[in-house]
Amino acid sequence: MALTRRAVLLALLGLVPVVLLPVPATVLLWAVVVVVLCGVDVALSASPRRVAITRSVPAQVRLTEPATSELTLRNVGTRRLHAQVRDAWPPSALPDAASPTGVRTPRHRVHLPAGEAARVRTDLLPTRRGDLQADRVTVRTVGPLGLAGRQASLPVPGRLRVLPEFASRRHLPSRLARLREMDGRAAVLVRGQGTEFDSLREYVVGDDVRSIDWRATARRGDVVVRTWRPERDRRVLIVLDTSRTSAARVLDAPRLEASVEAALLLSALAGHAGDRVEMVAYDRRVRARVTDTTRVLPAMAQALAGVQPALVETDWPGVVGQVRSRLSRRALVVLLTSLDPSAVEQGLLGVVGQLTRRHQVVLASVADPELEALRTARGSADAVFDAAAAERAAIERVAVTTRLRQRGVEVVEALPEDLAPRLADTYLALKAAGRL
Repeated sequence: MALTRRAVLLALLGLVPVVLLPVPATVLLWAVVVVVLCGVDVALSASPRRVAITRSVPAQVRLTEPATSELTLRNVGTRRLHAQVRDAWPPSALPDAASPTGVRTPRHRVHLPAGEAARVRTDLLPTRRGDLQADRVTVRTVGPLGLAGRQASLPVPGRLRVLPEFASRRHLPSRLARLREMDGRAAVLVRGQGTEFDSLREYVVGDDVRSIDWRATARRGDVVVRTWRPERDRRVLIVLDTSRTSAARVLDAPRLEASVEAALLLSALAGHAGDRVEMVAYDRRVRARVTDTTRVLPAMAQALAGVQPALVETDWPGVVGQVRSRLSRRALVVLLTSLDPSAVEQGLLGVVGQLTRRHQVVLASVADPELEALRTARGSADAVFDAAAAERAAIERVAVTTRLRQRGVEVVEALPEDLAPRLADTYLALKAAGRL
């Protein structure tokens, strides 16, 4: 039995006869009246289990993009249905109070004659990546008096896959323009260095004399030079660290979110450049993997949708094993991890030489803006101590960065919103310099 506010008001109305006739019999009689009326109302209410429910929900949606869960309810009973329906989704799937709807627990009122159907819609606004599951729909029916009714939770499974937001895609057009310039397809000719022969053209003032093709010059009678283009069809392996350090929050999101954005932008850019991109999310075991594919960006988004930090230490020898198993020749290996001095010194520094001997290695890490704020604070004695600790942490990060660069690692450290474009710029610079 499910009671409504009317039942409560009816019970409170009994205070009037109790005040007028303050004897125990009055209280008992009024209680019996309330119970009988509620019982009659329950008996006359439609059965919530006589409602056939089907769900329609999109297969996937990007993070922070709105979606809609639609329920179709059909009254298969013989009584008219007056019900309140609640479509239960996890809190991370629903809009918050600041949204236009302002609804956190969506409830819908339904009035259905026997044999008829109706649709109700629940607005969704996911705030977390991964698979959001909807399990049950709660139907609470009321009788004709509106005092009480029946309630049942019916299994109506549904799943919505929330892909990464990929907010860094706004940086892609400018990087693609630079890539076209490097390839010589833009209106502006950029004479960057490369290792793959492209074509021959006439010599112009300012060209490097070392690029003159003397044999072609002798054949044509005019001075011609070789043009080069950045390497294509290279291998790029992105290693996404999903250990405990990726769970640390920077500003209002885990460090892993910025790494995911950087991985998506780099994979999109490298895919347009003609390089073969692979990805592995790893801590002590493989959490996700993308092998060489022609549709690298959709595959990457699907694989990273469900990746979450694990509260374990990174197995760096295992990372080296993963790289060796995937790559048989020189490639670009991008490590999206933390530049935490203790974690790097105890794990990565001991094995990074095995990677740099065969591959070009780039380490990309998220910088914490709060650390800089602590370094400059001097308002109180506590702030001075915090500033000293922050300064020491910064010095340790500089020291470990220097040691990594001495071992041949390119280090990129940037704020969360800047990490993806900075990593993309590093990739383009390496490509233009012929270092891939």
